[in-house]
Amino acid sequence: MSGDRYKIQDQQGCYFNTMTVVHWIDVFSRREYRDIIVESLNYCIGNKGLKLYAWVIMSNHVHIVGQIENELGMSGFLRDFKKHTSKRILEAIEEIPESRRE
Repeated sequence: MSGDRYKIQDQQGCYFNTMTVVHWIDVFSRREYRDIIVESLNYCIGNKGLKLYAWVIMSNHVHIVGQIENELGMSGFLRDFKKHTSKRILEAIEEIPESRRE
């Protein structure tokens, strides 16, 4: 099955993950939105058992290398992380007016 290709077998294993913005929109060109990712990663390190080995935020995607050292597992972490950060970024986009000067 092609769906099994991306299924995480070892939930506590170390993985390279890429999370992309829908339609590859350059959301992370603004510092406010990058800060949401950084704050969320720091929260997960302190509270969700994330062991982060490397990460980079590009203009329209995020790469992380890490593992989860508890029962949440990598699938649970990715689900929660993407849900939380996408909600916060959408709220920030609505609250912060867009400036063409940036």
